[in-house]
Amino acid sequence: MRLKNKIALITGGTSGIGLATAKLFIAEGARVAVTGRDEAVFDRVKAELGENAIVLKGDVCSITDMRAIATEIKDKFGGLDIVFANAGWAFPTPLNDIDEELYSNIMDVNVKGVVFTLQAVLPELREGSSVILNTSFVAQTGKHGISLTAAAKAAVRSLARSWSYEFLHRKIRFNAIAPGAIKTPLITKWGMSDEWVRDRMDDFAKSIPVGYMGKAEDIAYAALYLASEESSYIVGTELIVDGGASQL
Repeated sequence: MRLKNKIALITGGTSGIGLATAKLFIAEGARVAVTGRDEAVFDRVKAELGENAIVLKGDVCSITDMRAIATEIKDKFGGLDIVFANAGWAFPTPLNDIDEELYSNIMDVNVKGVVFTLQAVLPELREGSSVILNTSFVAQTGKHGISLTAAAKAAVRSLARSWSYEFLHRKIRFNAIAPGAIKTPLITKWGMSDEWVRDRMDDFAKSIPVGYMGKAEDIAYAALYLASEESSYIVGTELIVDGGASQL
């Protein structure tokens, strides 16, 4: 029970990495608020997470939504000990394909969403809290056709460093997790055919030194470590969980 009596917020927590992390945090003793935008899945998520979780509708790109969520968490739980700013978006972005809409979609969710999330919940974070930002291994590698996502995630990595220093006086630890190629529903939302998705996943797996794509639970366990007292001496770092893809 490494998170006994802790209160956690996980953005983008109704599927994939966020949902897996919520389940693990609850199993380790935490009460958890998860956010999402698709109300169609809320009942299922509530049933999966049980009585120690609340599911809140909100867009991380809206400071109004995030402030409302912070108020609900304060009213329900009294404050926060852990934030996993997990909500994000990745999409292939060859330079010549980038238009204003695509630029805004990627940069807003990945960067503005993190800024507004932390700005909204900062008053509710208790001294000694742990904040985890979701980055990506692509910011380490220079992969072809993913430049905008890589740039957005590099910005988030920088925020982890800057905020770590900015909030030392409150003993709030900021760290980042950089997932590699993880089997989540995200790739199925790119609007490509099932065959294309299978081919890309096969390509991903072949490019990873360990020989396979990761699971959402692999990132959840990394988040648990950074959320717990076991990582109390770790501040401003990035934990890369990618099967060696960016390191070997």
